[in-house]
Amino acid sequence: MHTLSAHIQAKAATIRLLALDVDGVLTDGQLYFGNNGEEMKSFSTLDGQGIKLLQQQGIVVALITARSSALVARRAEILGIAHVYQGSENKLDILISLQADIGVSMADTAYVGDDLPDLACINRAGLGIAVANAHASVKTAAALTTTAFGGKGAVREVCDLLLVAQSRYDTALAPYQ
Repeated sequence: MHTLSAHIQAKAATIRLLALDVDGVLTDGQLYFGNNGEEMKSFSTLDGQGIKLLQQQGIVVALITARSSALVARRAEILGIAHVYQGSENKLDILISLQADIGVSMADTAYVGDDLPDLACINRAGLGIAVANAHASVKTAAALTTTAFGGKGAVREVCDLLLVAQSRYDTALAPYQ
């Protein structure tokens, strides 16, 4: 887990909304298509458990993706993610609308992305985060870059970081001990 600067620690301590891109963040960014047009994606169970822990501690999780996929809707349903936005290139407008709906400020929002469509959200979120395999411009804009790659535990790293920063990590893990 990261050793956080005081500045990042202070930002992470106030986060009430974690918004995530999907392809390249919750997945490894690869798109798999079968001969009959079926689409496949690989999701990390570590990321899924981290999302569940955050939600159990009262932090809202949202998915915002430019692509549309039944697989994303299914994964969100399995994880209990109520806020899922697919098929829009303008992620910032979606994020702003979501914040207004749930009463969360930009300062209290973390956004995790990997590529150019995520830049506006990363630039404006209270805590903009890039995954380790993100495009260089996204890493430059982000306040923090994960050590793990997208689809390989990066989201779990962020979830754990937020729980630690908010002194909720031990409480979140207590039911499993």
